[in-house]
Amino acid sequence: MIVTVSGPPGSGTTTLAKRLSQRFDLEYISGGDVFREEAEERGVSVGEFNRLVEDEPEIDRELDERQREIAREREDVLLESRLAGWMADEHADVSIWLKADPRVRAERVADREDVTVEEALEESREREESESKRYMELYDIDIDDLSMYHLVVDTERWSADAVAEIAATAVEEVDER
Repeated sequence: MIVTVSGPPGSGTTTLAKRLSQRFDLEYISGGDVFREEAEERGVSVGEFNRLVEDEPEIDRELDERQREIAREREDVLLESRLAGWMADEHADVSIWLKADPRVRAERVADREDVTVEEALEESREREESESKRYMELYDIDIDDLSMYHLVVDTERWSADAVAEIAATAVEEVDER
């Protein structure tokens, strides 16, 4: 089974991905972790790395191709990244998108990263603009088009436990087929 979890920063993707991967014994692969590691190796912040990647699209292509290969070649994997659903595409059994109001997401990011809400809001805005531009230029993907996802969940409406149950129900339904 291939499950993807995607959404903007602070929407709860990591929380959900970890819960689902444990519950269904899926290998957990985080595109965000890979991206952050690349930024750290280069000695720059994630925001700075986003700007760098705008000028060096081969970095995005390489990272995204890794996800495509994983979806094609492995079984029982959960991929978490902004484009995981798009990269796994026809290989995904369940593709999930999480969303929440930008202010709510910024509050979550600020809490975990020890920055102000305004700093988190600005960095998130810049990051999302950068990613949106890159995804359109590289792959002709409109990141705001959620029609390819099997399930879209607004995480400000429900607790992390409730979101996990909603998603788990979707995974169980597909797994039973």
